[in-house]
Amino acid sequence: MPSGKSSKLLRYVEHRMRVTLQDGRTIIGTFLAFDKHLNLVLSDAEEFRTLRSKGALVEERLEKRSLGLVLVRGENVVSLAVEGPPPPSVTGKLMPGGPGQAMSAGRGAAPVVPPGGAPPMGLGAAPVHGVGMMPPMGGVPPLPPGMGRGAPPPY
Repeated sequence: MPSGKSSKLLRYVEHRMRVTLQDGRTIIGTFLAFDKHLNLVLSDAEEFRTLRSKGALVEERLEKRSLGLVLVRGENVVSLAVEGPPPPSVTGKLMPGGPGQAMSAGRGAAPVVPPGGAPPMGLGAAPVHGVGMMPPMGGVPPLPPGMGRGAPPPY
């Protein structure tokens, strides 16, 4: 197994991560995916930022905002830190990611026949009229006058 940054980050997929951004914001969420640019996908994300008042007293206030599913551009990431292990309910729900892995999307499965017995229109044994039919016996139907290829339109 290669020892690059990507293989090190793969260990933390599904962990709660703290991402610090260039503008000082902090985003905490469940780490789902990343790419070669260090773009990050976080779910159940929350944003934290410190607001400072500009009055005579220097007062700092921490503001929290719920974001949900977030894509963070890698160019803005300053640091990553592990907040906690993956939640037990998430384990098993998400498949471990990695290069070269894919899951089927349900293609090629036989269509489900409804309980009534008759398949939906167009999925039965007989073809639907006008769809996928062969042209008449003469071959290709003739084009209307003036619709040939490359000929100038009639005036």
